[in-house]
Amino acid sequence: MVTIGPYTLPNALILAPMAGVTDRPFRLLCRRLGAGMAVSEMVTADSSLWHTRKSRLRLDHTGEPEPRSVQIAGGDAEMLAKAARLNAEHGAQIIDINMGCPAKKVCNKAAGSALMRDEALVNTILKAVVAAVSVPVTLKMRTGWDPDSKNARRIAMMAEEAGICALAVHGRTRACAYRGEAEYDTIAEVKQAVSIPVFANGDITTPEQAAAVLRYTGADGLLIGRAAQGSPWIFREIDHFLSTGRHLGEPSLAEVRTILLEHLVALHAFYGLPMGVRIARKHVGWYLQTHDTDRHFRRHFNTLETAEAQLHSVERYFESLSNRETFAA
Repeated sequence: MVTIGPYTLPNALILAPMAGVTDRPFRLLCRRLGAGMAVSEMVTADSSLWHTRKSRLRLDHTGEPEPRSVQIAGGDAEMLAKAARLNAEHGAQIIDINMGCPAKKVCNKAAGSALMRDEALVNTILKAVVAAVSVPVTLKMRTGWDPDSKNARRIAMMAEEAGICALAVHGRTRACAYRGEAEYDTIAEVKQAVSIPVFANGDITTPEQAAAVLRYTGADGLLIGRAAQGSPWIFREIDHFLSTGRHLGEPSLAEVRTILLEHLVALHAFYGLPMGVRIARKHVGWYLQTHDTDRHFRRHFNTLETAEAQLHSVERYFESLSNRETFAA
């Protein structure tokens, strides 16, 4: 069992924060399907921008189970401290600091993984955010800015000294973005250097890979991001494998249909129209990439403009899949 501050997680599998993906509907779904915790999309530390609809939705944690973890991003210590306080007042029970995002629009503002180039600023930020709130503070980072300047171990030790309660390390540098394969040597070094929980992140796509990464790094748990897109049940599959050494098996076609339809309904309700319809398109693309191999249905789905049409088309699509399976049998 892994603890973060006063919270003991039901398992050591966490849905990683992903901008435009880990909204409240997706977080709730992943928790229901086995994630021990789900971290929100990153919220800008500039609270003057929180009046936007996008920011208001990212601050909505209605109905979420404990612990509620919110990631904040920025490059100014005072602004990040204020953002941490305000998020705690809005219901965040864990504050996560983003030092892992490789996106240019984030790094160009000296935030995300760009912070790893300035260890003095990192130290100032960590201390300011920890001092600003009574809730646990965690840190998500990469192995460094580029392959020639991997400093995750030093920052991890700095973070523990500053009072950070847990760390997540993505096994790539900022320069690597999401290219190539993640490396886990640096994560293992970080785990050896600190006594707080360390979560490994990067290229964890199967139960076997999850077990191998835990063995190799000695990490306390895993952050799973892109592998959960379109496969939110990956958490229960990995948890079952880690607990029993046996495969749980993939969900049936009927269960995939049910999960997808419930997810679409939740997206439509959370975002309203037309945003809910637009956001549903990318999720359907992820769910069906192994079924709709010729992309015919997904191209059709992306032309639909109403919630009713989306739900009806998905129901018809799965009926056709079921009929083909029955005929083949």
